[in-house]
Amino acid sequence: MTEGHRLDPSDWDAFAADLHRTAEACVDRLRAARDLPWQEPPADMAARVAIRDAADPGVLDRILRDVMPYATGNTHPRFWGWVHGTGTATGVAAEMIAATMNANLGGRDQGGAYVERAVLDWLRGVAGWPEGSGLMTSGTSQATILALSCARMRALPQVRQSGIGGLPPMRVYIAMGGHSCVKKALEVMGHGADAIVQVAAPGGRMDLDALRAAIAADRAAGRHPLAVVGTAGSVNLGTYDDLAGVADVARAEGLWFHADAAFGFWTRLADAPWRDLSAGIERADSIAMDFHKWMAVPYSAGAVLIRDEALHLATFRERPEYLAAGGAGLAGGDWWATDYGLELSRGFSALKVWATVQGLGVAALGAQITDNCRQAARMGEMAEASDLLDLAAPVVSNLCVIRPRRGDAAALAAQLQISGEAVFSTTMVAGQSCLRAAIVNHRTTMADVTASIHALEAAVAAV
Repeated sequence: MTEGHRLDPSDWDAFAADLHRTAEACVDRLRAARDLPWQEPPADMAARVAIRDAADPGVLDRILRDVMPYATGNTHPRFWGWVHGTGTATGVAAEMIAATMNANLGGRDQGGAYVERAVLDWLRGVAGWPEGSGLMTSGTSQATILALSCARMRALPQVRQSGIGGLPPMRVYIAMGGHSCVKKALEVMGHGADAIVQVAAPGGRMDLDALRAAIAADRAAGRHPLAVVGTAGSVNLGTYDDLAGVADVARAEGLWFHADAAFGFWTRLADAPWRDLSAGIERADSIAMDFHKWMAVPYSAGAVLIRDEALHLATFRERPEYLAAGGAGLAGGDWWATDYGLELSRGFSALKVWATVQGLGVAALGAQITDNCRQAARMGEMAEASDLLDLAAPVVSNLCVIRPRRGDAAALAAQLQISGEAVFSTTMVAGQSCLRAAIVNHRTTMADVTASIHALEAAVAAV
């Protein structure tokens, strides 16, 4: 290949044929999702994917043969482990278009910026916010760092210049069992794991009296209460804090109210009673959520909303001379994403979100969320009625936690995963190991729920 042509195909028609064949393989895989549960990677997987210096003209075929069959398995209708979203065909197509555009969404005057802002505007509407700012992120973990950085900037604006040296110990309050991304965020921000205060949560909801007492005790000890994290959909049990009550405490104490709503945010699109679970989230100072879980957008895609746009900009905006805005041309545009977060180089993840919402419609997305809640409720009913299983906690939305009456939960989960019958993950409830189904799967049916419980009962009976 000659200068200027070294990396493009030498034969565009041949490339088009390869791409069509690859697209057909992707469609075939999506169409056959029910027949493709997780399968263990082969023993020689590392050797298969080892990078070689020489060009491989058959690399796309190699991917289809050696990589694509060994995915997580979360496209299968009975995949309920952890909180893994399923993806959609619409999202696959949008990802290909985004890769073709190869847009850097850090800034500049380009169409992708308008798409991202449209997604954020829509999100604010779902949240019940008339105004505010936000940003697409890789997921809730990144969103939490951005949100708590804004909280710290509001309380201690000098920190951006002088850092955290000399600050009193920070404290952030979260219900017992809250997501580990909050702890990680505080570690990355330099405050350490000691900054987390886990508040008693009987029944899975934060005890507001215990929250008030913890804040008072920290103030008396010379520590600095910074924020309260209200959970909308706990990762262990699917429970929701009294977000309106959390908002009341945060306001009375002068603290930032952050809502961790990675998947629970989307119950706002569901039917009653589930759509009311997150009541009070509209009063949050910041909200973090994922699209790649219950909204079925291909990984990865999340977002953060920040109520105070001026504060958001003050926390992150940095424009050296090589990033100066221009009134005209590509350097124009009145919204640069880099002003609202850590990244200057950013992919066009907003496109697959926009395509999912616009292409499938809010009604269909809300209906599948409602379906999943009903399916979890049915799973809970079957566990309660079983002679071999116990329901470990009430089903609130889309999570069902089941305790086998005999046998090891982890071994049972692995057995079902390897057999391809269903994917549960495991957790601990009241000191006992349990199987956990987090249903965020638009392909799941009630028949899948019934079959999986029968398979689990058979596995327990064989112990």
